[in-house]
Amino acid sequence: MISVAAFYRFTPIDAPGALKTQLAAALCPLGVRGTLLVAPEGINGTLAAEHDALMQAMALLRQIPGCEALTWKESRADKMPFGRLKVRLKKEIVTMGRPEVDPNAAVGRRIAPEAWNAVLDDPDTVVIDTRNDYEVAIGSFDGAIDPRTVSFGAFPRWWEENAEHFAGKRVAMFCTGGIRCEKSTSFLVGQGVEDVVHLDGGILAYLEKVPEAESRWHGGCFVFDERVAVGHGVEPTDHTLCHGCRRPLTPEDLSHPDYEEGVSCHRCAGETSEADKARYRDRQRQRAAAKTG
Repeated sequence: MISVAAFYRFTPIDAPGALKTQLAAALCPLGVRGTLLVAPEGINGTLAAEHDALMQAMALLRQIPGCEALTWKESRADKMPFGRLKVRLKKEIVTMGRPEVDPNAAVGRRIAPEAWNAVLDDPDTVVIDTRNDYEVAIGSFDGAIDPRTVSFGAFPRWWEENAEHFAGKRVAMFCTGGIRCEKSTSFLVGQGVEDVVHLDGGILAYLEKVPEAESRWHGGCFVFDERVAVGHGVEPTDHTLCHGCRRPLTPEDLSHPDYEEGVSCHRCAGETSEADKARYRDRQRQRAAAKTG
């Protein structure tokens, strides 16, 4: 059984390039795989390993100044969900493209998962899903607004075009693990929104802590690894991944005429050229040969 830790921490990093090098050298000997992003505003990642090795990795991350209180969402996987370890240097640990937004300076108020249902029930609160459209398509909370953004960087413009509709309302936002909400609530604070909150720990914390019988969540929560999506109890769902576009697919999607394993799905079939598809078919044949070889 493999342990998986999803985490982030907004904290000023004085020398992110040097830290990237140090972390890669320290984590590789532990057999840790996954992705770790390092930027001037903090760290963000999902790592997987045998449990003891993963705990050693998290202890190393807690030695970073400002990360002493780092927490993570831990789950299990039957097999290793990552091919290798990638430690990357970024301008932002979650890309919004608005340099003036600083979650280290101000964010919205956090709402515990156990109190989130009351937020959903409040008629004076507007609840916004800050995730990408393909994530929302497989699961969300009852009554949540879907901005239909294709990337997180599109959220500020969507807000600026729609802010007048939410005047006088408390704004509540949620995302997978909380990182996009910290940044989006920081953006809203800078826009002058007086009452803005977000789901502490994101959907993953809600699915872990709120009993299914009391849950307002429907569908799967997309995660950025080979589990594809998880449901209540943070257990993997029956979603699969389109290896043409990396979007999640339901079992029903596999019957769509545009679905070709490893090549395309109904969402991306019109987005790639025939040359692209030919290349993906070669990749799929290699993948199939590796499994049987």
